[in-house]
Amino acid sequence: MSENWQIKHFNQLTRDELYDCLKLRIDVFVVEQTCYYPDLDDLDRHPKTLHIFRYIDGKIAAYLRILPKGTTYPDYISIGRVIIAPDFRGKALGHEIIKLALATIEQYFANQNIKISAQKHLEKFYQKHGFKTCTEMYLEDGIEHIGMKLVKVAPHS
Repeated sequence: MSENWQIKHFNQLTRDELYDCLKLRIDVFVVEQTCYYPDLDDLDRHPKTLHIFRYIDGKIAAYLRILPKGTTYPDYISIGRVIIAPDFRGKALGHEIIKLALATIEQYFANQNIKISAQKHLEKFYQKHGFKTCTEMYLEDGIEHIGMKLVKVAPHS
């Protein structure tokens, strides 16, 4: 499998890629973080959802998905399910995948604002990429989160 970043729509994922992405999501979010929630939410299959991931040495190392405006938030693109596999943490893959996601959003959804629901402990990480906190802390599936935005275009008044 490739050592390069992959960017694919749902129907372009191979069966093995889909399995590896979903297994990583469950291993980290459900098992490691003991967060019991319905990971399979039908948003993966949206025709405009993009999946970004990377294999290193034959193992899936990183993953996220980009959701088009109107899926998670009515007026914003969203980035979610951002994961670095435990064996690959501390190697700057988180920064790489977010930079790639932002470039991909500009390519596929030019000049659109982005909103995320970030785990609170990652606030400074996302701030390094231009995101600004826009909500107070709230619990999502028992984990502290905050809303964050990256505004590229002034909202219509």
